[in-house]
Amino acid sequence: MVIDDSKQNRHIEWQFAKVREIVIETTRVKTLLLEPVRPFHHLPGQHVDVRLTAEGGYHAQRSYSIASAPEDDLLALTVERVADGEVSPYLVDELRPGDKLELRGPIGGHFVWDAGALDPLYLIAGGAGVTPLMAMLRHRKKVSRPVPAMLLYSARSCPELIFRIELDAMAREDTALQVAYTLTRQQPDGWHGHCGRIDKKRLASIGFPPSRAPAIYICGPTGFVETVSSSLVELGYDSARIKTERFGPSG
Repeated sequence: MVIDDSKQNRHIEWQFAKVREIVIETTRVKTLLLEPVRPFHHLPGQHVDVRLTAEGGYHAQRSYSIASAPEDDLLALTVERVADGEVSPYLVDELRPGDKLELRGPIGGHFVWDAGALDPLYLIAGGAGVTPLMAMLRHRKKVSRPVPAMLLYSARSCPELIFRIELDAMAREDTALQVAYTLTRQQPDGWHGHCGRIDKKRLASIGFPPSRAPAIYICGPTGFVETVSSSLVELGYDSARIKTERFGPSG
């Protein structure tokens, strides 16, 4: 994920966080549970910068969305291994509990959800773009907000659905929450969910109608975000109610 916050971040100090636990989400994705040295307070939807320093002094830095709710004891970063990446292969393959990680944050004020809002919450994710949306759903659960919510989540295959067990449990326990998956490349035998990409037709048949004026958050690869947001506007949703965050190559 590439987010250009270089000017905004200059006043935020770096600090170390200790790795308390590592959770395997998929074959390419792990969640790092961290304990920052200094108190850390974030809003659901924000992210942090992570910096690695080589022995010769070379720095590699990337931004990662926060997956944990503000109420959680540990800070959760869910990281997908990017081919030829400078940071993610180390975080996914090399990092171990007890290690320390240098980070700064929280960062970002646009793509955040206010739990005090009363409007329906409509979340649309592509791949690892589910990460900041998961922070919103976890926060919603922690504060017991009954606001209607829906997550529409696209992945290539079932094994690549991040947080699926937790999401399914959330939906079973909360009648005001709907979770819908769509698989774009491979569907298992007996799959009863959606197949194919999230397009205008799919958006018109699922989710909250424009008349309910939902707060919409879209996160995923650039092409996914642009297609979904444009389709929603064409369907009559208010563009001012749509917030987006794009994931891209690590560069």
